[in-house]
Amino acid sequence: MHQVTISNAENVDPSCLAAIRVEAMRPSLEAIGRFDPERARKRFLETYVPQDTQIIRAENDLIGFYVLRKHSDHFYLDHVYILPLHQGGGLGRRIVHSVQDQAREAGLPVRLMALRGSPANDFYVSCGFALDQSDELDNYYNWEPA
Repeated sequence: MHQVTISNAENVDPSCLAAIRVEAMRPSLEAIGRFDPERARKRFLETYVPQDTQIIRAENDLIGFYVLRKHSDHFYLDHVYILPLHQGGGLGRRIVHSVQDQAREAGLPVRLMALRGSPANDFYVSCGFALDQSDELDNYYNWEPA
């Protein structure tokens, strides 16, 4: 496995991150008949805040990113996207555990949303998140520090 580094996204072109989001979400969105690459790009770019975004590199290759927004009463894990070629090796779990460590230190819960039917739902449950509610498209999760 390559050396993985995580750093702030302030000097990264957000369109590169939007492309990663589209590629990572494609299988889940195609499975429910809602794959629209332009909509997926636009939804990310409309809310992009570099200070909340961490990029993930393997050697010099940009392979993913995550967005963690801190609110007064919780952390919101808005995005975790890793290119499919780099999924399944524990990197996502390391990121989520790091976020949980930050939340534990701050004494705050972590909230997030996952597309219904996506494998991400099982992943977040395996990381200790509890389902709070669902709507037509998404499941909403919460994790409380011990």
